[in-house]
Amino acid sequence: MTSVVQLIRSASLADAPYAYAATAPAGSRLIFLAGSCPLNEDGTTASPGDYAAQAAQCMKTLTEALEAAGARLTDVISTRVLVASSDQADLVEAWDVVHAAFGTHDVPSTLLGVTVLGYSDQLVEIEAVAAVRGEQQ
Repeated sequence: MTSVVQLIRSASLADAPYAYAATAPAGSRLIFLAGSCPLNEDGTTASPGDYAAQAAQCMKTLTEALEAAGARLTDVISTRVLVASSDQADLVEAWDVVHAAFGTHDVPSTLLGVTVLGYSDQLVEIEAVAAVRGEQQ
């Protein structure tokens, strides 16, 4: 099934590794996902100190949450990637994992460095909104 999400680009804006905007048609069902955290099944934080591994775990969690809601990564309309660091290299390390996971579905995204996240040793969190056809449940 194809996604209802339409990614929007503009030739008048700088080339970026993400779309600048996205739309979904009227009647789409929006799915608001909680921040995806890098947690193991037992609730402990996965891979302390490793930005890339935590980003990968967040993407795994995000994918599973989408599936539970009847959606896929290609249904995501926007993301916000939070990285607990003031070092731009750490942000890029996490972003590279997220960007690779989305592949050609390069949704509008915001990448932020923050001072702290909610779990002990947590370095990455990913928020997302998805859109699917209105009749899906």
